Amino acid sequence: MTRIVVLGTDTDIGKTVFAAGLTAALGASYWKPVQSGLDGDTDAQTVQRLAELPAERVLPETYRLNSPLSPHRSAEIDGVEIDPERLTPPDIEGPLVIEGAGGVLVPLTRETLYADVIARWNLPAVLVGRTALGAINHALLSIEALRARGVSLLGIAFVGEEIADTQATIAEMGRIRQLGRLPVLDPLAPDTLQSAFAQAFNADDFRA
Repeated sequence: MTRIVVLGTDTDIGKTVFAAGLTAALGASYWKPVQSGLDGDTDAQTVQRLAELPAERVLPETYRLNSPLSPHRSAEIDGVEIDPERLTPPDIEGPLVIEGAGGVLVPLTRETLYADVIARWNLPAVLVGRTALGAINHALLSIEALRARGVSLLGIAFVGEEIADTQATIAEMGRIRQLGRLPVLDPLAPDTLQSAFAQAFNADDFRA
């Protein structure tokens, strides 16, 4: 059964859009364990819309926090204590795409990083990175942090305009497979995303 964790090298890099494309391509369910920020559409609502998912395939978040901040701080402001032991992938039938929050080392509490919880799950992960300036540093640091914790990486998926040398440098120096690149889409809609995802990626690369 295919269960994949989608992680980002940073925040606001297109991770949720990629997760929506992957969820649609695999016919998967979607789970965002921790949502920080409730103004406007949540990540789950965005994925549901872009992947055209029925409500039963969007699993409820374990924690919904009001402020668009690192989960540890957003939880403190809300008077909520995040218990990492509660963050266990749900046992469901069929494939599942799990989306992380922000970068891989974002704190969930003042003692626990997101990468520590992901390592406990023992699931394969896809790292999503941008192609703009700073991408190499962010990607290589993320790869190092995940491998140090024993997280299995299927590869890296890029989002943004093609910058061939940046993408090749990350793949070579990070010893990681390039899975493809999703361009910036305008308009961003279910049909444009699903078409672009099918052209950019091979769904079999993500299947168990």
